[in-house]
Amino acid sequence: MSAPARPVDDQRPQWGPVLTFLLPALTLYMAFTAYPTVLTFWNSFHIVLPKGNTWVGGTNYAELLGDEIFWRSVRNTMTWALVAPAVEVGVALLLALALYAKVPGARFFRIVWFTPVLMSYVVVGILWTWIFNYEWGAANALLRSIGLESWARAWLGRPTTALPSLILVTSWMWAGFNMVVLLAALHSLPSEVIEAAELDNCGWWGKLVHVIVPLTKSTLLNLLVLSFIGKMKIFDLVWITTKGGPLWATETVSTYTYKRAFEWSTFDLGYPSAIAALWFLMVVVAVLAFSWLLRQREKLEF
Repeated sequence: MSAPARPVDDQRPQWGPVLTFLLPALTLYMAFTAYPTVLTFWNSFHIVLPKGNTWVGGTNYAELLGDEIFWRSVRNTMTWALVAPAVEVGVALLLALALYAKVPGARFFRIVWFTPVLMSYVVVGILWTWIFNYEWGAANALLRSIGLESWARAWLGRPTTALPSLILVTSWMWAGFNMVVLLAALHSLPSEVIEAAELDNCGWWGKLVHVIVPLTKSTLLNLLVLSFIGKMKIFDLVWITTKGGPLWATETVSTYTYKRAFEWSTFDLGYPSAIAALWFLMVVVAVLAFSWLLRQREKLEF
């Protein structure tokens, strides 16, 4: 006799096909993400030299807590990760509103404002290094042409201006991406709500504060979180422009980890592994705290 047919409502998963499709992705994940992460945590408790590993327990972490350069890089990175997202998303919202209002030349401006996103950090870094050049850079040339020569300075060569200058560069680069996302969100707004606000003689500022921002809040928050995560691991732009200088004014955790791993004469990978492990935990905690705060605000509003 043949086996009884399986009932139609039997929804048990077919693990064979599932594992077949998941195996390639899981293999790549284990090889290039999970294994390096576990190995980094393991190395952080060792002195890792070409001749072998030596267990040192929490010595690397104890030394890390007193490392002034590390904590300077943490402050720089956190400043970048908190300031840049607010600037990027704020500027992007204004640009998206301009395109949504169909300003003259909207198609041209959409292309121009989005173009920086298509460039790599290497190209952007070289371009803005030229722009910030003290002698012939476009920034100082513009200041001199309008009679503000006293404002001209080596923007990337002074500790007080280097970090704000690089924050400006990343904001210029990513505002266009955020603009496109917000423009799509604006076009998806219910037209009857916008029309009702206009019938009530609500100006652009009133519509922005009381209608547009509340309706696009989820999109704005997602962009802020994505930008925050991206800035917490910033490396390329700093390495191309300043390499963390001057006087560690633009040093980030990523650049400092790279220097300790490959540019110091100790040849020890244990200490930079401790930096990477501690920073990984700090980023995870920061993202979880940020997400929890956002959820709490949504609960209070509803």
